Amino acid sequence: METLQNTADLSAYLVADEAIDHHHAVVRETAARLAKGVADSYEYARAAYEFVRDAIPHSQDSGDHRVTWRASDVLTLRTGICYAKSHALTALLRAEDIPTALCYQRLSHDEGGHAVHGLVAVRFNGAWHRQDPRGNKPGVDARFSLDGERLAWIPDPDAGELDYPVLYAEPHPAVLGALKAAPDRARLCRTLPDALVIDPAGSRERTPPL
Repeated sequence: METLQNTADLSAYLVADEAIDHHHAVVRETAARLAKGVADSYEYARAAYEFVRDAIPHSQDSGDHRVTWRASDVLTLRTGICYAKSHALTALLRAEDIPTALCYQRLSHDEGGHAVHGLVAVRFNGAWHRQDPRGNKPGVDARFSLDGERLAWIPDPDAGELDYPVLYAEPHPAVLGALKAAPDRARLCRTLPDALVIDPAGSRERTPPL
């Protein structure tokens, strides 16, 4: 799949913001702990991915009704949906100077219709590689990989599913708005975006296939 950076400035994928708050002490402490004993940035990225995938339960899987969206809160409370877990992983990777983007899929929803699903993409060896830290469960076996994608789901175009091509330096406004407005996960499930509006003019740099 051909991808589109929403900014040509690669340094934008290292920036901290209100959701990707990698200057926060909790993020820094977690990153330092994960970095101990690893050989290089690739091994750190794998360790950070597996930590977020495995040590932070997806709130729908665990039945946790709390809504998190800020990376430091996800790491502190150890809960979040796919978007929140993507924010946490992005913060941990950017904390160690690994360019990381947020990206999305449109997938069929368990209760009918569609929902937007959150992923990340990491930059290694001049290319972007998508990863899905949402957490494994029966039927889902996502893994960290730079040699072919190992995502939780592959979209089915016949079912109206798709991969969005844009690599965002910040969370998509529709995603972040839904997270910030929801008082609990039940409300969030009713207000999640079922599609994203993509502005090709705002995505200025094409990147090679993933």
